[in-house]
Amino acid sequence: MKALSKQTRSVNPSEVEKKWVLIDADGLVVGRVATIVANILRGKTKPTYTPHVDCGDNVVIINAEKVRFTGNKLKDKVYYKHTGYVGGIKETTPEKILGGRFPERVLEKAIERMIPRGPLGRDQMRNLRIYAGSEHPHAAQNPELLDVASMNRKNKVGA
Repeated sequence: MKALSKQTRSVNPSEVEKKWVLIDADGLVVGRVATIVANILRGKTKPTYTPHVDCGDNVVIINAEKVRFTGNKLKDKVYYKHTGYVGGIKETTPEKILGGRFPERVLEKAIERMIPRGPLGRDQMRNLRIYAGSEHPHAAQNPELLDVASMNRKNKVGA
């Protein structure tokens, strides 16, 4: 048996073991799924977490078009973006985005805003794959299914 060490071990990028995680977002609350996925992408769920190394797992999210919001956020929440021109502020709601061409962007942006900005954060976001439907091309990686709905009763709306 190995003796317990009182030193924190810092992991090198070559020592990181990445797994694949599959999450079915059907009926799940956006913010709650986003925090769980952001922690997995950063590697905070692992005992070998190192802040300056990309030690998170690869995450595949399916059924992103079926995510839910609590309360009246679907209609009342407003996302802003700026075009870069004078008076170029644009606004939209989650309802418009989910009903539009790329419904997975609601979840993608929620997760992206929980990841640190910079080169490391961009590397971590490359480990995220989001699909609007239930099909995904990552079956060969044998992703293990993570049941987010059973973690907390508030994670799923209308259960």
